[in-house]
Amino acid sequence: MLDQEDFSGRKGRAVERCAAVAVLCALLLPIHCGGPVTNDAGKRVIVLGIDGMDPKFLERHWDQLPNLDRLRREGDFKPLATTIPPQSPVAWSSVITGLDPGGHGIHDFIHRDPYTRRPFMSMAETAEADRTLEIGDWVIPLSAGEVVQHRRGEPFWPLLTEAGVPASILRMPANFPPMGEGTRSLSGMGTPDMHGTQGTFTFFTDDPGREAGPVSGGRIVRVPAFRHHTELEIEGPVNSFRKEQPATSAVLTVNRDPEEPVVRFDLEDRSFILEEGEWSGWLRARFPLIGPLQSVSGIFRVFLRQARPRFELYVTPVNIDPTSPALPISMPPSYSAELADAIGLFYTQGMAEDTSALRKGALSLDEFLQQSHSVLDETRRMLRYELARFESGLLFFYISSVDQNAHMLWGRYDDELLAIYRETDKMVGEAMALIDDETTLIVMSDHGFERFDRAVHLNTVLLRTGFLALDDPRNTGDDELFQHVDWSRTRAYSMGINSLYINRLGREEGGIVAEGEETEQTIAALREALLAFRDPGNGARVIEELYVSEEVFEALPTEFAPDIIVGYRPPYRSSWQTPLGGVPEKTVVDNDEAWIGDHCIAPQYVPGVLLSSRAIALEDPGLPDVPVTLLKEFGVAVPKDMIGRPLF
Repeated sequence: MLDQEDFSGRKGRAVERCAAVAVLCALLLPIHCGGPVTNDAGKRVIVLGIDGMDPKFLERHWDQLPNLDRLRREGDFKPLATTIPPQSPVAWSSVITGLDPGGHGIHDFIHRDPYTRRPFMSMAETAEADRTLEIGDWVIPLSAGEVVQHRRGEPFWPLLTEAGVPASILRMPANFPPMGEGTRSLSGMGTPDMHGTQGTFTFFTDDPGREAGPVSGGRIVRVPAFRHHTELEIEGPVNSFRKEQPATSAVLTVNRDPEEPVVRFDLEDRSFILEEGEWSGWLRARFPLIGPLQSVSGIFRVFLRQARPRFELYVTPVNIDPTSPALPISMPPSYSAELADAIGLFYTQGMAEDTSALRKGALSLDEFLQQSHSVLDETRRMLRYELARFESGLLFFYISSVDQNAHMLWGRYDDELLAIYRETDKMVGEAMALIDDETTLIVMSDHGFERFDRAVHLNTVLLRTGFLALDDPRNTGDDELFQHVDWSRTRAYSMGINSLYINRLGREEGGIVAEGEETEQTIAALREALLAFRDPGNGARVIEELYVSEEVFEALPTEFAPDIIVGYRPPYRSSWQTPLGGVPEKTVVDNDEAWIGDHCIAPQYVPGVLLSSRAIALEDPGLPDVPVTLLKEFGVAVPKDMIGRPLF
C-alpha cells in the first residue's frame, strides 16, 4: 500500500465547494433503501473483506485464532489468487467489478497523464466547479464540484438491489464516491480527508532541533517556546471562495499547567484536559468559508505526546464529519450520520491507521499501535451494529487493520501483529454466530505479505541499462518528476509502484519509440535487461517477472495502463522515490523506513485468503470469482464481461 499522500492537488480545493451544495443535494436526492425483495426470504451472505490477511501467517497461528480455525475446519480454506499487480485498489476493483485490471482500468495507486506524465491518484479525483462568478476577492461557484470515479465496469451490488436483494456495502475500497442507489454504502480506501489528501497529520512541537515543514503524509509545525499559554491553528481545507485560496483554520488554545504534565485545551465552545500520553476523543471544528454564512465541519483527535519540558502534540488528519459530510461518503447521504449516531464519530478517511506519523517520528511504534487499535475498535462497533440488524441479502464489510499494521510490523514484530489478527478473529467469531442453513459466511483478503528489506530505484536501473537518459550524467539524485530526464533519448520510464511505460511516439510528450515493431523490440530488450539485473550489494536477482499488459489482461488496457507491470522478488520493492519519477544515484538501497512489510511484488508470492462456511468447489479461486459467486447465490444474472467463476 502507498504512503498517504495527495498527488492530484485538486480534492482539497473542491471540498468546500461541494459542501456549499451538500444540504441542497441531500434534500433533492431520492433516498432508496431497497425495493421489494425477490430473493428467498431470509437468505443471507456475509463477506468480511480483511485487507492483507496472509495465508502463511494463518498457517503459523491457527491455534491462536480459534474462530478462523473453526471456520477452516467446518467450512473450507484456500489461497486466493490476487491481481497483477497485487495492490489494494487494483485488487478490490476486481472484486467490485469481476474484471481484471485491463477491464476496470485501475492499475496502480498512481496513474499518470499519458502526455504530460504528471501523476494523479488512480481511484478518484475531485473536479472544481466549471462555472464561477468573481466579485472582488471572492469566487462564487455557479455549479457544484464533481467527484470523478476513475474505475470502469459496473459494481456487482447495484445488480443485486435492482433484483430486489438488500445490500449493505461498508468501507469497500476504490468506492469513493459510493455507488449504487438502493444500497446502504459507506466509502472506504480512496476517501480523502478535509485537505483532499489520503491523510495529512500535524505534529506541533517547540523543539528547536526539529525541522519544520511538510513531510510525507503530514506536516511538522514548530511553535514558539511558551510558558503556559499558546494558540495552535488546526488547518482545514483551502478556501476556494477566495481568489488566493488561503487555508481555513480552527484555533486550538493550549493552557499548560505550571507544574504538572497536564494541559487544558479549548476549541470553540468546548474544553478538555489531557495528561501526557493521553488521547482525546473526537473533536468537531467549523472551518469558515464566507464569514458566518458558510463553513464546513471536520473532526479530528489529538494526542498529548509530551507536556514538559518540551511540548509535543500530534493531531490526526482532519476527517470529513460523518454527521455533516463535505463530500459524498455514503449512500443514502444520511447513512453516515446514522452510523455516527449509533456508534459515535469515526474515521471517515479511507486509510485511517496513521502509518505516515510512525514513519516520520510523530508517533512511536507503541503510540501508533494505540491509534490503530482505536481504528479497530471503531470498526468492531460498526460491524456489530450492522450484524445486529442484518436480516436478509448481502452484508459486505471491509476491515483495514491487518493490512495497515502488517506494513509496519511484518517479519519483525510478530507478537504485535498477532494481537491485531486475534482482534480480527473475534470479529469473525461474531459473524460466525449468524451462520445457519440460510446464511453463508465468506472471509477473504486481497493479498498477503512479504518483507520489504531492499528498495529498487527503477528509473536509475533504467538509466544504468541504457533505457533512460539524463540531460547531464551527473544529474542523478532527483526524488521526483523526472527533473533532469532527456526525453529525446529515453525509451522507458517508471511511475507508480509497479508500472513501467514505453516513451511512445505520439502518446507521450517528446516520445520517441514508434508503435509496432520498435515498441515490441523495446519491450523484449527491457525484459532481457531487467530480468538479468542483480542487486549490486549481494548479487541477488531483483525482478521475478515483467508482465506485458496487452498479454496478461483479457480486456484491452486503458490509456492509463502501464505497458509493463514489474513483479519484484521478495524482499525487494520499488523505492519510495520511484512512484513519483525519482532518479536517485544508486540502483538498490536498504529500506530503512518503519514501513517494513509489503505486497507490491510478483503476485505468486502474496496470495490472499479465502475461508467459507461452505466447501469451495474451485481449486484455484481468484478475486473476480467473488462477485460472480455473490450474484449467483441470489439468482442474479452475471454480466457477460465478468471473468470470474462460482466458488460453490
